Amino acid sequence: MKETLSQRFGRCVRQLRLEAGLSQVEFGERCGFYQRYLSRLERGQANPTLNAMEVIANALGLTIYELWEKVKALPRQ
Repeated sequence: MKETLSQRFGRCVRQLRLEAGLSQVEFGERCGFYQRYLSRLERGQANPTLNAMEVIANALGLTIYELWEKVKALPRQ
């Protein structure tokens, strides 16, 4: 089955979060999101708004454009 954009985005966010050494709880506090939402997002079960994507990017020290470049660069699954 082809990976959806939501799944790919979530996989990228998870990878970047782990590289930053953050738990979902810590990352949630940094973003202002519940851990439960982040878990769903990382599994591709939630579709973030553009505003949420910008918050996530900023929490990772990136611009939204840089985050999308990283999403695009991930090998497809």
